[in-house]
Amino acid sequence: MGKLIVVQFITLDGVVQDPDGSDGTPFGGWAMRFGPQGVAGDKFRLGELLQTGVLLFGRRTWEHFSTLWPARDDPFSQAMNRATKAVVSGSSVDVGRWAGTRQPADLHAWLDETLPERDVIVIGSGTLIAQLEAAGRVDEYRLLTFPTAVGAGRPLFPEGRLLTLLSSEQVGPASLTRYETASAPEAAAASAAAVS
Repeated sequence: MGKLIVVQFITLDGVVQDPDGSDGTPFGGWAMRFGPQGVAGDKFRLGELLQTGVLLFGRRTWEHFSTLWPARDDPFSQAMNRATKAVVSGSSVDVGRWAGTRQPADLHAWLDETLPERDVIVIGSGTLIAQLEAAGRVDEYRLLTFPTAVGAGRPLFPEGRLLTLLSSEQVGPASLTRYETASAPEAAAASAAAVS
């Protein structure tokens, strides 16, 4: 059975918005302050998942990535460009702009078809992640936490979230932490135990 894995750059205060400054926010570019090597390459330790899994994007992230990645030729970029990809959008997207992309008509039906066979990796795509989180579809988070707090912006978990730590390691200037999500009954039991 595949897993739905969310990968995100994140600040110490939980913000995931505008890590590269492309949104033009006053606090944007916080991940890039550590230089290009802070974000370059396979920082999320996806490895073989780029060959065996499917990358899933919301429209805005896919549009941005489809202008960046196809022109790059380093080994990690080649793996990203060869990967199977899907983009979720309420309007039609020119999937030919980035090789290997398809646009499922129904997200949850597509996930029901795909997850029994393959892992699905969601990169960026804040609106899509919120939908998947609300539907209880996320199995794992891989968060690359940068040693900075911006004090503004969209947080990854605006409503809070109970997670189980799987691993943590320093990756360049940041720390990569992997978390497993708790199912609703497990989360309720943990919350009750924490209160008593």
